[in-house]
Amino acid sequence: MKKKIININDIEKLINFLKKKKKRIVHCHGVFDLLHIGHFNHFRSAKKFGDILIVSITPDRFVQKGFNRPYFNAEERLQGLSHIEDVDYVVLNNSPDAVSIIKKIQPNYYCKGKEYKKFKEDITGQIKKEYSAVKSVKGKLVYTDDPVYSSSKILNAATTYDESQKHFIEKVKSSTNMNLLNKKIEKLKKLKILVVGETIIDKYVFCEALGKSGKEPHLVLRDLSEETYLGGVVAIARSISDFSGKVTVLSMIGKNKEYEKVIKKNLSKNTNIKFLYRENCPTIVKKRYIEHISRNKVLGVYSMDDKLLNEKEEKIFEKLLLKEIKKHDCVIVSDYGHGLITKKLAKILCEKSKFISLNAQSNASNIGYHSIQKYKNVDCVVMNENELRHELRNKSDKINLLTKKLSQLNNIENLIITKGLDGAILYNSKKNKFYNCPAFASKVVDKVGAGDSMLSIISLLLNQKFDSVISLFLSSIAAAFTVEEMSNKVPISKVKLLKYLNHIVK
Repeated sequence: MKKKIININDIEKLINFLKKKKKRIVHCHGVFDLLHIGHFNHFRSAKKFGDILIVSITPDRFVQKGFNRPYFNAEERLQGLSHIEDVDYVVLNNSPDAVSIIKKIQPNYYCKGKEYKKFKEDITGQIKKEYSAVKSVKGKLVYTDDPVYSSSKILNAATTYDESQKHFIEKVKSSTNMNLLNKKIEKLKKLKILVVGETIIDKYVFCEALGKSGKEPHLVLRDLSEETYLGGVVAIARSISDFSGKVTVLSMIGKNKEYEKVIKKNLSKNTNIKFLYRENCPTIVKKRYIEHISRNKVLGVYSMDDKLLNEKEEKIFEKLLLKEIKKHDCVIVSDYGHGLITKKLAKILCEKSKFISLNAQSNASNIGYHSIQKYKNVDCVVMNENELRHELRNKSDKINLLTKKLSQLNNIENLIITKGLDGAILYNSKKNKFYNCPAFASKVVDKVGAGDSMLSIISLLLNQKFDSVISLFLSSIAAAFTVEEMSNKVPISKVKLLKYLNHIVK
């Protein structure tokens, strides 16, 4: 039996051989996670267009169909496909889309199922790109006409969810019309968003733990590598830039402008950042030392001066704020308690914003001092359960009681409390109603940035009056995507978020 599984590095050699033999090549591409009768019919119909059928698959790391996907890894998927009679060769692609592999294979026919005929319904925009790639190699895009079956629907039915997850998924399904939701999310592009708060540089130093010092009682580490990520409001701006048409950031860095070029280089074109350069203060850098095998944090070291703005600096920032705030539909404030937002500035933000969303984070440097009491009449607040209990100095009362109490004290319309593995709740004070969303993350690599991700997405959705269930779910999923990476390494992708929702509601 001929070898069907081909290494991508050998694909061009194979193609040259087949072309010399005057073979007409048909190419199919996809994830092909759970093989079913729909796939078998599709491959049989595709093979009729030519002589040789080559199937390429998406690598595991690029599969965007929800948590715990793909169900079968790449090697298992290759093996499964290789046993199908109509398939001549299978190959693992090395990129997130099919464009590069199409150009390598140069098929006479690139074959898709009939569900892909309507380009406008493709939220990823990939079919248009694939069509252009096929056209560039003088091939033809063709479609099979077999009945459509959904691997995602089958896998969703087989996936083991707990009762709270099943119940919430049914709520999402009952309140979601995907065509209308996709159009509504596209309209977010019209929003002008202002993001206010501290810029933070997150440095992760990966180390090997050598052991206890021979002379003193402390742990000795050997540094191996270092990665730098954009944190604070810059991370928020990166996440919302894929959803909103215009993003403006008001923040601060040190007078020496450390990291300014790196920050601006990593922001999207629709993002404009304006800095206050603080005298005698460095740009905030939070360094974490990570054990490189377990990925556990061993030590954190902060480089910063978190004193409040002086009178001169406050006036400069106030002028920037008053100029920008009236130009924007939504203001997102992430107050990390490192000295930027004074009581006066907080009052301006609350009084002048058309819609204001807030996260006033507790962390190692501000706990016991930082509070949201300077923020009143806020449209949306995101905080975790510990922050809520600390804010109200209450360790034991039920979380719903405390959530309602804080909402009344600060006149917060939507108060979202995150509870880690227990998910999140949203309390809407106007409706006097609670919404509960379970946790969906399948793995937690790093919790840094999860709250910022939730704040980013739920602020936009609530600003545009999205359904509370959908708003809570999508923002929770965004946070779950973040905890699967180190820090804020990867900004939230609109396509990834929508693809997950599309697949879970099938």
